[in-house]
Amino acid sequence: MTTVLFTNARLIDPEAQTDATGSLLVRDGVIAGIDADAPEGATVIDCNGRALAPGLIDWGVKIGEPGERHKESFRSAGLAAAAGGVTTIVARPDTMPPIDTPESLEFVTRRAADAPVNIRHMAALTKAREGREMVEIGFLTDAGAVAFTDGVRQVLDTRLLSRCMTYARGLGALIVGHPQDAGLSRGAAATGGKFASIYGIPAVSPMAEVIGLDRDLTLVAMTGCRWHADQITTARALPALRRARDAGLDVTAGISIHHLTLNEYDVGDYRTFFRFTPPLRSEDDRLAMVEAVAEGVIDVIASFHTPQDEESKRLPFEAAAPGAVGLQTLLPAAMRLYHQGGLTLPQLWRAMSLNPAKRLGLPGGRLSVGAPADLVLFDPDAPFVLDRFTLLSKSKNTPFDGARMEGRVLGTWVAGRRVFGGKV
Repeated sequence: MTTVLFTNARLIDPEAQTDATGSLLVRDGVIAGIDADAPEGATVIDCNGRALAPGLIDWGVKIGEPGERHKESFRSAGLAAAAGGVTTIVARPDTMPPIDTPESLEFVTRRAADAPVNIRHMAALTKAREGREMVEIGFLTDAGAVAFTDGVRQVLDTRLLSRCMTYARGLGALIVGHPQDAGLSRGAAATGGKFASIYGIPAVSPMAEVIGLDRDLTLVAMTGCRWHADQITTARALPALRRARDAGLDVTAGISIHHLTLNEYDVGDYRTFFRFTPPLRSEDDRLAMVEAVAEGVIDVIASFHTPQDEESKRLPFEAAAPGAVGLQTLLPAAMRLYHQGGLTLPQLWRAMSLNPAKRLGLPGGRLSVGAPADLVLFDPDAPFVLDRFTLLSKSKNTPFDGARMEGRVLGTWVAGRRVFGGKV
C-alpha cells in the first residue's frame, strides 16, 4: 500500500463549495481521509499553503489519432494534460476516420492506454459524421463510449436526429449537440457587428446559436433524451436554456475557456490564433457567460483543445482552421476569472471537474473519501509569461502566446501516482 498525506494545503472542494486550509490523506490511489493525521510510514507532502483540488476533467479534446497524428498524439496530449493539471481527457470523435464503430473505439482506447492521464472517448452520433445514418449507439456504449456527438457538424435531418435521440433515451445515452444554425454559420469567421464589418471578415449573427438551440431543445422535449450543449456563448441563448431546465428537461450546457476570457476585439489585426467555432463574442456576452457559470446555468468549462499545424493557421483569417490548443492553458486562463473576481475557485472547479464527472458518470471531480486520488496542486498567484513553444502539445496554436498569466501547476496525480512535477 502507498500512503501519502498532503499537509498545509488550501483544499478546493467543488462539492461543498469550500476553500479552506487542511490536509488530505491518500491510500492506495484513493482519498482516504480529510484532515487526518499521518499514519506510520506515510509520505508527507507539505503543500506550503498552495491550492490542492480535484484534477481537471477536460471535456471535448481533439486528439489527432487516427489520421492527424502530426497535430497531436495520445502521448503528447497526455503529457500536456498532466502539465496542465488535467487528469481526465474526454476525447472527441472527429478523427480521420471518425470514431463511429466499436472497432474504431477499441483501437483508440488501446492507443490511449499508455497516456499518463485518464482518457475516455465520445463516439460519433452518425456514421462518418455525415448526418445520414445513426451509429450503433448500444454497441458503442457497451464498448465504452461516454457520449455521442458529431462535433461541430449539425445533424441537418431533423427526423434522423429525433430518431437518434429516441434511441439514446432508451439506452440512457448522452447526446452532445453543437447548437448553431448551419445555414447561417456557413463560411462565417466572426460574430456579426461593427467590428467584423470594418475588418471585412465574413460574420454570423449570434442568433444562429439561438436558432440552433431552440431546434435541439424542441427535439429534446419531444424525445426526453439526455442532452448537453457543447458551447453556449451568447446571452441571447440563456433564456431558452433556463426554460428547458424549468420544464424538467435533462439538459446541461458548456462553454470554452476562450469564450470566457476573450472577446471579438482580441482578433486584432487578423490574428488567426483567435479564430474559433463559434466565433468570439462581444464583451457583454462574455460577461453574461461568466455570470451564467457562477449561477450554474452553464455547467461545464472546457478547453476544447483543437490542435492545428502552422500551415492550417498561417492563412487569411476566414480561411484559417478554427480552434486552439488548451490542455496546458486551461487552468491559468481560468485564473483570470478568479483574479478578476468573476468566479471563486470552488465555482471554477465545479465547472471544470465536478460537473463533467457527474454528467458523464465518471468517478473523479471530488475531494471526498473513496474518490480516486486524481489531484492537482497549483499556485493560483504565480505569474509567468506564456511562450507557446514551451507547451508540450505537438501543435502550438494558442491565443495566449506572449500573454502575462497567473496560475502555475506544481504537481499532478492520477490515482495517487504523480504524473507531473517534482518537489513542491
